[in-house]
Amino acid sequence: MRIIDCIQGTEEWKKARLGVPTASQFDKIITPAGKPSKSAETYLYQLAAEYILQQPYDMTTSEFMQRGTALEAEARRFYEFQKDIDVQEVGFCLTDDGLAGCSPDGLIGDDGGLEIKCLSAGRHIAHLLKMSADDYKVQIQGSLYVTGRDWWDQLAYNPAMPSPIIRCHRDEPFIALLDEYLKRFLNQLEGCIARLATMGIKQVTEEIDEELEELFPA
Repeated sequence: MRIIDCIQGTEEWKKARLGVPTASQFDKIITPAGKPSKSAETYLYQLAAEYILQQPYDMTTSEFMQRGTALEAEARRFYEFQKDIDVQEVGFCLTDDGLAGCSPDGLIGDDGGLEIKCLSAGRHIAHLLKMSADDYKVQIQGSLYVTGRDWWDQLAYNPAMPSPIIRCHRDEPFIALLDEYLKRFLNQLEGCIARLATMGIKQVTEEIDEELEELFPA
C-alpha cells in the first residue's frame, strides 16, 4: 500500500484520484453478490474523461454529503472513545502498483480501518432495523483489498440515536473476484485511453491549457 499524504477534499486529494478506480465506486465494477456490474462501461468512460481532462468528472456535493463531512470528526472521536483507541487520519491510499485506491475515514494500528457513514435520520433508522455486515460490502472489501488490511469497522453515526459499529473481516473469495474484475476493467481503461490517443485526444497538460486559453480567451 502507498499513502498519499494529503487532506481529503483538497485539490491535492482530488488530483491524486484522477482516473483511478476507488473503493467507493467499486460497486460500479462488481456487485455485492460478486457479479459484474452493469455500470462498468459508464464508469470506464468517466475515468477516461478524468484522465484526459485532468479534472474530477463530478464532484458535486449534496446536502447529506456536507452533513456527513461536518459530522465525520465527531464520529471519529465517538469511535475512539468507544474502542479506546487512536485513529490515524490519512489522505488517499493506493495499491502498490498505484492503479486503484481508497480514502479511508481512518486507519487503526497495523491491521484495521474505519468507514464512517453519517446517514439521514430515515436511512439511519433503516440501518438500525436491517443492520448487516453486508451493508457497504463492496466499498469495505475494496478498502481491505487496496490496503491489504485484515478488518474494517463500519460506524453508522447519528448523535441522537444509537450508533452501531460492525466489524467486517476480509472475504477472500469476494476479494479474489474483485481483483479479477478490476484487472479486466483496468485493461479496458488502458485500451480506451490508447484508442483516444490514436484519435489525437491526449491528456490535458499545462501547455495545452495555455493553447486553449489563447484560442478561447475568457
